[in-house]
Formats: sequence, C-alpha cells, structure tokens
Amino acid sequence: MIEFPRQKEDELFAAVGQFLADHRLGVEPANYAFAYRVLSDPGGALAQSVATLTDGGIRLTAQDIADLGGPTVGSVAPRPDLPDGPDGPDPQQPPEAAELHAQADEMIARAEMQMAQFSDAVRSIHEETSGFGRDLAASAAAMRQADATTGMDEVSRLTAAMIDRAHVAERRMAAAEQEAAALRSALVEARGTARLDPLTELANRRAFDEAYDALPPGTPVALALCDIDHFKRVNDEFGHAVGDRVLRAVGLTIASESGGAVVARYGGEEFALLFVGVDIDAAVTLVDRARSAVAARRFRSRKTDAPIGVVTISGGVAAGTSDDPREALYARADAALYRAKAAGRNRAFSAA
Repeated sequence: MIEFPRQKEDELFAAVGQFLADHRLGVEPANYAFAYRVLSDPGGALAQSVATLTDGGIRLTAQDIADLGGPTVGSVAPRPDLPDGPDGPDPQQPPEAAELHAQADEMIARAEMQMAQFSDAVRSIHEETSGFGRDLAASAAAMRQADATTGMDEVSRLTAAMIDRAHVAERRMAAAEQEAAALRSALVEARGTARLDPLTELANRRAFDEAYDALPPGTPVALALCDIDHFKRVNDEFGHAVGDRVLRAVGLTIASESGGAVVARYGGEEFALLFVGVDIDAAVTLVDRARSAVAARRFRSRKTDAPIGVVTISGGVAAGTSDDPREALYARADAALYRAKAAGRNRAFSAA
C-alpha cells in the first residue's frame, strides 16, 4: 500500500470524496476503495482509463466501474440517475431535481431553527442584562444607607455577582455568535442550491434571471439562447441516461467557450448566456466559438459503444441594455434562434 504524509493523506481523502460526489456514487466502502485506487496512482493504467471515459465531464456508470475491476454493478449503489428508455421523466425535471429540492427544504428548515435559537439567545442576554441593571441600582441604594463596614461587604458581594453575570453573558453571547455564523452558512448553502440546475450543475433559470435583474441601469448586454439540434433523436435512440450525459457535456462546453458569460440551463435542452459589456458582434463570435467546440466533439454510447454521431447546437443572440425588459430581449434572441434552426441548424444568428 502506498503511504502518504499526513497533509497528502488529508488531500487524498478530500479528493476521494469529491470523486464520489462528481460521479454521484454513494460512500459505500467499495466505491471509496475504487476511488482511492484511481487517485492514489494518478499515472497508473486505471486512472488513465477513468480519464478517457470521463473526458468532457461525463460521469462514470456502475457498469464502467465493474468493467474497470471495481465492485460489481449490484454493489456499486450509485446515487439516483436518469433511467434509459422513452418512458423516463421530462428532462426538465430529472429525479435529481426532487432530491435537490428536498435538500434545499431541509437546509431552509435548519436555518429557520437556527434563527429561532439565535433569537432565544439574544432574548436571554437582554433579560440577563436588564436584571443585572436592576440589581446594580438596588445594591447602590443599599450601600448608601449602610455603614462603612457593611458597605465594603456589599461592594465585595456586588463585585463577585458582577463578575459571575459577566461570565454568563459572555458565554451566551459566544453561543449567539456561533448560531449567527451557522445561520449565515445555512442560508448561503440553501440560496446556492436553489439556484443550481441539478443535471448540468450550471446556473438555473432563476439564477440567470436574477443575474440580469441585478445589473446596474444602462449596462450594455447581449442575451443568447442555444438549443441542441435534434436532441429528441438522442433520447429516442440511446435513452435518457445518454441524453443526460450529452446535456451535461454540451453545457460544460458552452460554459468553457463563452468568455466568462453567465451560462444557465434555461429549460430542456436550451441554454441561456448573458454577456455583460459585450456588443452583438463579439457575443455572436463567442456563441459561434462554443457552437464549433460542441460540433467538434464525438459522443459514443458507453453502454454499447455505438457512435451517437455529431451533436450540434444552434444559437440566437440579441443585444440591448439592462433597461430593456428581460422578456423582450429573450423574445428577440429566441426569434434569431428560430431563424438559425430554419436555415439548417448548427449556426448562430443575431437578432434583426
């Protein structure tokens, strides 16, 4: 067995966890052992085989792992995936979506509970300090009426009480600060989950719309829509699991070639791109670059090794400013996309 220094051992542990998350595999010991074999020898034959299979962001399947000498299909226990066949779910609402929404609901519920705990802690501190003030005033009045000896005893008692109460208040304040930090973390996590497309891990429609609406007035923008050509053929001939991988790979390719635009899966096989401070010509050039990169890829069904064929996208681009209603800009980009489809697909047009 390869031995690692403690720091590298921690890094390897984190990498194994990320590997399982990336391929949506459960944390069963067999899956962990397979990931460990891959990552502990990055130059080995197993790691090279995995790199070939996962080129372009494609996830490993249970059969892939079994073929590579990992646990058998029945023992892999992957996380839920889209089923094969025409009777699979609507690609806009994959099974992962239900799981992701459930996670978001759980995080929101946890945030609400932490908010209530934080409120209780603050209320308790307020009551403690209010009571301390009343006791301090009463003790001061008692000291004014007492003789010198009694007064010193009262000062000593009051000082000890002040110290004890200060310690209690400090502990409660520290607990309240921890609750506040946990609350902020939970809210950030819930907000991020609610704005993520579970299939492609790109931004979703909500996040895209919010990004547009948050732009300063008068900001030059270009909005592009890209749609996978004849995507129904992929689902019908190869099944929704293959369609899932194609969608993910196409989305990642568009995102990597779009020059830093906000890229979102806007619904089904449609992707939206938001270019900020970019004119129409530059935006069309970037969309066309993404289109060429997608067309250059070659997809195969890993189940049968049958070629899927060339997958292409068409694009439509409209430009304006952030003062334009988002729906109007979207409609113009959609009209340009329709013209690109009608002209033969695998091309990008700008709005008239």
